[in-house]
Amino acid sequence: MRDWAMSGMVVEPVTKDIADEAIHLLREAGLHGHTYAIDAALAAIANRQPGRTALFTSDGDDMGKLCGKRVQLRGL
Repeated sequence: MRDWAMSGMVVEPVTKDIADEAIHLLREAGLHGHTYAIDAALAAIANRQPGRTALFTSDGDDMGKLCGKRVQLRGL
């Protein structure tokens, strides 16, 4: 079952470029601290995806500040 679930996912590394972009997103959104670091890295990766991207999150408020307009937020 795990193989089936993972077959539809793409695992993206958090590279230095992603980290730098995440820092930029945090500054633009006026957010700071480790609380938002993972959100910002996820937003940076989502923003880089081709076409429209859906992102499932329980934190639509903060993710909305970090994600671009192509990223559609879906609440959990």
